[in-house]
Amino acid sequence: MEPIYLDHAATTPAHPAVIDIMANEMANTVGNPSSIHTFGRQAHRRLEDIRQVIAASLDVLPHEIIFNSGGTEGDNTAIIETALSKKEQGMHLITTMIEHPAVLETMKYLEKMGFEVTYLPVDENGELAIADFEKALRDDTILVSVMYGNNEIGNLLPIKEIGALLKTHPAIFHTDAVQAYGSELISPHEFGIDLLSISAHKINGPKGVGFLFKNDAISLPAFLHGGEQEEKRRAGTENLAGIAGMGEAVTLLTESEKEQRHKKYAEYQQLILTHLNENKIVYEINGNPENKLAHILNLRFPGVSSDLLLMHLDLQGIAISTGSACTAGTVEPSHVLEALYGKNHPAIKESVRISFGLGNDCEQIQRFSAILSETIQKIKQ
Repeated sequence: MEPIYLDHAATTPAHPAVIDIMANEMANTVGNPSSIHTFGRQAHRRLEDIRQVIAASLDVLPHEIIFNSGGTEGDNTAIIETALSKKEQGMHLITTMIEHPAVLETMKYLEKMGFEVTYLPVDENGELAIADFEKALRDDTILVSVMYGNNEIGNLLPIKEIGALLKTHPAIFHTDAVQAYGSELISPHEFGIDLLSISAHKINGPKGVGFLFKNDAISLPAFLHGGEQEEKRRAGTENLAGIAGMGEAVTLLTESEKEQRHKKYAEYQQLILTHLNENKIVYEINGNPENKLAHILNLRFPGVSSDLLLMHLDLQGIAISTGSACTAGTVEPSHVLEALYGKNHPAIKESVRISFGLGNDCEQIQRFSAILSETIQKIKQ
């Protein structure tokens, strides 16, 4: 039986065009972009051409794109360097309880250094109240880090509203847009975003490469020290093949492509829910289905252990998830679901994440839906 991969929120398969362009880059661009000879200049031109492509996708300046190793480095750079460089102005940071571990663990690190962090709550639908943010904002707040879209339940956070409130406040605004960049139309300058983190492997690009958008209007010290790459903003020889692959993945993400994905993924979700309803499977949707990323569907099946369900599906060649891949393999419950429902709520151990992407089609989703219903019925017998 053909396997079915429905864990695209964890990582996506590389697009064939991405693989081709990376192979071509490794075979034909041999120079170091920092070298001044012909081979180096060729590599440098290639690097800058890709920078322009990526900048255009966000309607920002090419100079505002800093290539790096991905979302975790971007989050760490944005948060740590902003905090350390602005601590004379204040020691207060704001984030949410449902951020990716790359943000939450970085905030905990800064707390050990004496910074104060406010972790904003969300309601049972995963919604962040803008009133809570306004109440938390203080004169000594130097950084706000709120994700664009949640990687477990898919909820979109009120980024535009936060950006508007910060226009008259000196705090730096960072968003982890790793999960949202592949489907949402994002304009950092329009939305008041100062720093934005992206990872290529979430958009059918290669693993281990990404970029950080940095608004030219703000200063940010380098996180890594060494060479003068990326205009002294990020030391280390650029991963040109990976960056080329990311550039190709971005090129494929046209506005019409994003619109088609929204429509297609909404159809997939409806196919699954309709099948569950027809088979009288009891379920609940985690998060707000009216305000979410289209490719993520997080479902609770009361009375069904999510670990047991995943095991049964895996044996049948189907890959879904219980949440963030960065916490997979641990016995710790989902901090996102805990934020929604509180600790020890049954939903935390009865919920799974289904996420769509390249390679999925209606036939696969219908087959998955049938197997899902059958498996749940067997478990509950």
